[in-house]
Amino acid sequence: MNLFPSQVPFVSLKQFKQLKVKGQLTLRQLKHMTALLKVINEGFGLAFREGAFSQPNQPKHTRMVRYFCRRLCEALDIEVTVHAPMPVEHALWVSNHVSWLDVAVIGSQTRIFFLAKAEIQNWPVFGRLAQAGGTLFIKRGSGDSVVVKEQISGFLNQKIPVLFFPEATTTDGSAVKRLHGKLLASAIATRTAIQPLVLCYVNEQGQLDQIVPFVDDNGFVPHLFQVLALKKIRAHLMPLPAISPEGHDVESLTAELHRQMSEGLLALQQQVLQPAYSA
Repeated sequence: MNLFPSQVPFVSLKQFKQLKVKGQLTLRQLKHMTALLKVINEGFGLAFREGAFSQPNQPKHTRMVRYFCRRLCEALDIEVTVHAPMPVEHALWVSNHVSWLDVAVIGSQTRIFFLAKAEIQNWPVFGRLAQAGGTLFIKRGSGDSVVVKEQISGFLNQKIPVLFFPEATTTDGSAVKRLHGKLLASAIATRTAIQPLVLCYVNEQGQLDQIVPFVDDNGFVPHLFQVLALKKIRAHLMPLPAISPEGHDVESLTAELHRQMSEGLLALQQQVLQPAYSA
């Protein structure tokens, strides 16, 4: 299946050539776009070979997801630095949320399925790939959370790891926002530990990157081209100690998770940001 520019919905071959001729794309953007399209094409081929479209959410597909995420990081020149050993114990994973790139960053370092907002399912190309990668989609503010909680519980009972972003939105990465912890009930029900992660993106000046965050109602396509213009993306990822759900209800578990993630993100920033810019 060929998914090069003539068949990619967010940029037609005609538009791609026009942008190139008019000088509206830099050489770096062209380089990254070409590499990205090749990885997308490879991803579709891999998903078809693994039967991920016809039979999604198979445990073996987490290996495919990790491979694809690593290839995405290579295509976009994302340098991922992990500041502690990645856990291997079974858990329900959570992370703060800065950008659509978070999935590639986290997914490149561990075998996992993701939970994402329903809008992503309709994104050109990436939505289809996310489906093949076993992503569970949830509509914010709807009754879907009950169904998804049951799906997550089913995964956890099968020892299949799932990650969701409890902030339920992307942020500028400076702090952890209020957490929406309803889905933590699946960890309580299955007696599964919570595995928190924190991440941030740092620019060449040692500050929090202002381009990578997918905020301020930016459309996906404009933000994609901003990302393609970056020479290198420096992502920092730090796993935190696992949290046992024993003795917690959803409210207390959410509060404890927010405390640990907030402290963990501050500690990570103090490690990777230049002193003048530390939080």
